[in-house]
Amino acid sequence: VQLQASGGGLVQAGGSLRLSCAASGIRFTIDVMAWYRQTPGNERELVASITSGGGRARYADSVKGRFTISRDNAKKTWYLQMNNLNFDDTAVYYCNVRGATTKSGYDYWGQGTQVTVSS
Repeated sequence: VQLQASGGGLVQAGGSLRLSCAASGIRFTIDVMAWYRQTPGNERELVASITSGGGRARYADSVKGRFTISRDNAKKTWYLQMNNLNFDDTAVYYCNVRGATTKSGYDYWGQGTQVTVSS
């Protein structure tokens, strides 16, 4: 399984970025697609998640109203639209997918993409 994250970069405060995560090699039923972020010295934190089936989304309080997660099940790709970015959003963003077969559960991570917000 490979998760290819893209879309990070340098943006000014108040600007927008759209992250994408494309999954390949998946041979299990996807339950949840998610984005996490991590800054140096801190634990990885959940930013947003969305269920594959019902499209139910969850957001960290810090990004509610600014970030939107979406997915394209057919393409096994999910997105994170980030608007009104601020300095505290600077982090490495990781995509994550969880799912299962009848025999086992699966949990995979992408390589991370850097988002830097300048003041």
